[in-house]
Amino acid sequence: MFKFNRKTFTAFFTILLILPAFSKDFTSRKFLWRGVPGMETQIRDTVLYYCPAKTESPAPAVIICPGGSYHHLGMKHEGFASARWFNSIGINAFVLQYRVAYNEHHYPDQLQDIQMAIHDVRRNAQAYRVNPDKVGVIGYSAGGHLVTMAGAFSKRDTLSALGVSVTESLRPDFVIPVYPVVSMQDDIAHRWSRKSLLGHQWNRPNAVKGWSLLNPWGHAYSQELKDAFSMEKQIPSDMPPVFLLACRDDPVVMYENSVRLDQALTEKAVQHIFVSYDKGGHGFGMKENSSIMLREHWNQKDLLPWLIQIGVVER
Repeated sequence: MFKFNRKTFTAFFTILLILPAFSKDFTSRKFLWRGVPGMETQIRDTVLYYCPAKTESPAPAVIICPGGSYHHLGMKHEGFASARWFNSIGINAFVLQYRVAYNEHHYPDQLQDIQMAIHDVRRNAQAYRVNPDKVGVIGYSAGGHLVTMAGAFSKRDTLSALGVSVTESLRPDFVIPVYPVVSMQDDIAHRWSRKSLLGHQWNRPNAVKGWSLLNPWGHAYSQELKDAFSMEKQIPSDMPPVFLLACRDDPVVMYENSVRLDQALTEKAVQHIFVSYDKGGHGFGMKENSSIMLREHWNQKDLLPWLIQIGVVER
């Protein structure tokens, strides 16, 4: 029986807020866990918003993961603003409202959500008018960590254990992390994102806990756990092509996160590009009136040529 608890109330209220503001930005929405036994309480926490491009033939697709420290989601400027731009260049967009720590969700829930989204888009490619061989992911901040996980952990099937019949590849065809959270290492980790993602896994054997001035979050994760989710340590040689963007003056997520990811991609000979700006900060997404968009037009100047280069968009 469906239980209406605090978590489901929060998710339902969030959707009520989103719908009036963004109903013009999407054609339809899907509750990805509907019909999956055992996931009844998760139904309204994970929503895929379909924002189609005006194309007649099957088009490329991108799944957009807003940021928010794995705690909340920037649906407007990182979600639907990005969808509008991708639509303008002929790419079908899907904005993913994935599960976050605000509603008490931690790993592996987020990876399950993005894998379910990739699987759904490919499985319903004909209905969505999508080319299933050109399905990529873009993520901002913590969402950048999530899409990097989607690329690096594509062989880590999290769906079958939930009873989902996996009939499609879970590997994205391209990955776009923008000012991403990358590392869980103490020297550069974005600690709010780390805490939100890993939750109380620090309370397992091989981990210690305790508050101190050097450890204000009160969590000291095991080195094994930090390494397991530090994406600079998890890049496989068959990682999909990557477009990485960051700003040196980022006041939220240390720029060194992207530097280490770039180094890891280079060491594994992964096809990628690292676009770096001296100024731009954090959290600008594709908000048209942000200073970096007005000054750099990074999506048009840097991202579009790369999408053409890797064959996603035709010239």
